[in-house]
Amino acid sequence: TSQTVTLKGTITDFQYINPHAQVFFTVKNDKGEDEAWQGELTAPNKLSRAGWTKHTLNTGDTVTVGGNPAKNGEHTLWIRKLVGPDGQALQLFED
Repeated sequence: TSQTVTLKGTITDFQYINPHAQVFFTVKNDKGEDEAWQGELTAPNKLSRAGWTKHTLNTGDTVTVGGNPAKNGEHTLWIRKLVGPDGQALQLFED
């Protein structure tokens, strides 16, 4: 958890399922090529208490995602911050 990355990409799928919601998105790399990424959020019941629904993120939405990447170098991360398509940070946990 000592390393963090911030990525801007386009949602390809949002799975609002237990035990953890999954966000799939594409990011343009330095060469301009699309890279498929996956991010994991907390449980849907916790996201619901923070105001989320299964329609909070939709295919085609442009988002900025920040979090802790996988140690093995795969394109996956534990999401710690997510800025939605309207430019507003989405609450990831209930207050």
